[in-house]
Amino acid sequence: MPTTATDPITPTTPTTSTTPGAIRLDDPSLLINRDLSHLAFNARVLEEAVDERNPLLERVKFLAILESNLDEFFMVRVAGLTRQAAAGLSLPSPDGRTPTEQLRDARSGAYELQRQARQVWRDQLLPALAAEGIHVLRHAALNARQAAAAKRIFDQLIQPVLTPLAFDPGRPFPHISNLSINLAVVVQDDAGMRRFARIKVPGTLARLVALPAGPEDSAGKVFVWLEDLIAAHLDGLFPGLTVVSSHTFRITRDADTQFREKEAEDLLVSIEQSVRERHFADVVRMEIQDAMPTEIRALLIEEMDLVDGQICILDGPLCLRDIMSLQALDRRDLKEAPFVPFVPPSLDVEGRALFEAIRHRDILLHHPYDAFSPVIDLLRAATRDPDVLAIKMTLYRVGRDSPVVDALLEARERGKQVAVLVELKARFDEASNIEWAKALEKEGVHVVYGLVGLKTHSKVLLIVRKEGERVRRYMHLGTGNYNPVTAGLYTDLGLFTADEAIGADATDLFNHLTGYSAMRRYRKLLVAPVTLRAELERRIRREIEHARAGRTARLTFKVNSLEDAGMVRLLYEASQAGVTVDLMIRGICSLRPGIPGVSEHIQVTSVVGRFLEHSRIYYFGNDGRPEVYVGSADLMPRNLDRRVEVLFPVEDQRLVAELGRILDVCRADTAKARRLLADGSYVPVLPPPGEAPVSSQERFLAEREGLRAEAAAAL
Repeated sequence: MPTTATDPITPTTPTTSTTPGAIRLDDPSLLINRDLSHLAFNARVLEEAVDERNPLLERVKFLAILESNLDEFFMVRVAGLTRQAAAGLSLPSPDGRTPTEQLRDARSGAYELQRQARQVWRDQLLPALAAEGIHVLRHAALNARQAAAAKRIFDQLIQPVLTPLAFDPGRPFPHISNLSINLAVVVQDDAGMRRFARIKVPGTLARLVALPAGPEDSAGKVFVWLEDLIAAHLDGLFPGLTVVSSHTFRITRDADTQFREKEAEDLLVSIEQSVRERHFADVVRMEIQDAMPTEIRALLIEEMDLVDGQICILDGPLCLRDIMSLQALDRRDLKEAPFVPFVPPSLDVEGRALFEAIRHRDILLHHPYDAFSPVIDLLRAATRDPDVLAIKMTLYRVGRDSPVVDALLEARERGKQVAVLVELKARFDEASNIEWAKALEKEGVHVVYGLVGLKTHSKVLLIVRKEGERVRRYMHLGTGNYNPVTAGLYTDLGLFTADEAIGADATDLFNHLTGYSAMRRYRKLLVAPVTLRAELERRIRREIEHARAGRTARLTFKVNSLEDAGMVRLLYEASQAGVTVDLMIRGICSLRPGIPGVSEHIQVTSVVGRFLEHSRIYYFGNDGRPEVYVGSADLMPRNLDRRVEVLFPVEDQRLVAELGRILDVCRADTAKARRLLADGSYVPVLPPPGEAPVSSQERFLAEREGLRAEAAAAL
């Protein structure tokens, strides 16, 4: 049954709980499998594609996101499980499954989501798009005028790009690129001899080919699938032969690259080589359409050394992630209303005034509702301020055409001391980060590629400025990447501060990242893998002691994922002690809430909406004296033990109250929230009877509109 929204974060007297120890908290059955939990998150993404309350093109976007997520799931998680199963490993996962069992369940769950996605596309989205004049057609459904236009496009733009590759005794089976769409073509000569050829559908061309509008199209748009267009004109590619049939297929390769980290100076070469090797990694999935004949399927299976479990048979187009291109249509009536991020008045200044604002008091930004531009403005101000001596920064995913990197390059040109840690091991962004690292190095920036054996995932900017007879440090610390594009799509938090202790910690952190410092203690920052796990555990145990002593005790965590078995057990222990535990976890959650005697005081909520929930907040009630940390780390073994992560304290009581309010608004969501049940399933959170649904994200947007109006009125 759907649940209703709960009360805001307010201190409550703990209730008497079941005596701890009655149930073993290390019982594997108390954990939800991480891969099944991840698939459950993707099922929530699919629900957004179905939800008619969302604008039509937003529903299309969610379906494309689902397909993209599943591609990564196979490239990383299924690939890793495949290697473990092939090696005969039997070490169970924390929830008690062997690699073979996990692989079976992961494949079947993901394939089912893919099949459901095509049903949603075929039965709901395609008709809805057609009703709005947006027609995505198979070539066979084109009328005569459209078919003639498609033929001209094929002859002029597509055929010159195509390269048929034959497979016969004199020519080996062609290499099939990862995630590429291909046509398996059967041709026949005059003697009746049949042969196989492969045509790669060019990734450089639009997958949905727009046909020129005719008189009958009025304001409508007509698209045809690129592979359909190619398949309809194969005769011109095989002159003198008869095309018997063609069938699309797509493969996914193992992308869980294991970098060979030797010496720091070898890391760049090692990662460049590993990225190249991805093109030839083992195939972990082949997607085919259900019309593919058995003999063609058998040929592909044999040549790519596949097993039946790696074959996904679909009734519909392959790779629905490409329907994301429909977002480019100029149909604002079918999209979410545009919004303008808010710039707080204290940051709507230039140059030295930015430093004065930060020196005056800490400033918190809540993206995407608050603009990311002040971060860029601060970097540019530091670049051009003659009193700034040094700029140090960590970069994880910066994207293309980065204004952040441009500012760093300009800073170096102006003679600043610039040191940047570019994390080359950021999965699927390695190539981009390698380019930026080389560009920065070329201009004389001190570039560090990350630590051997660890990913640097922290988000820290440190600016050192001479002010009179002293040096002051200004920092920006955040939960998200220094990427203006994702800053408009993800919910994240960023803090501007000139706190001296945090500045000293940031300096020690960069000395650790760039030099040989073996810092083991920090003043205020919680840093993984050094202090973060122990400090989080200590604060959770403090709440447990508060509860056992009859004092108010509450834990409210907002993170992307909760997978670490040790943290799950500690939260179970907190619940047993009577601590109220509110968890807002977007994706993977291995904890089972609501189990009597174990987790009846724990509630887990997931919000999937217009923006990707990405901020991490750790709120410790501390008997009415709340302590709050924000940062880059989720509760996963990799974040706590195998990455350089930073959680930073928010100590200004105005900002502590604001973070508590943000958590309250998120918890009050009755439009996009789902509640996790003990069996691993999710149910919608419904508003109380007679009340309208409340979207936390829409409320934050509305609040910024109010602040903008207030600021305008004050001018």
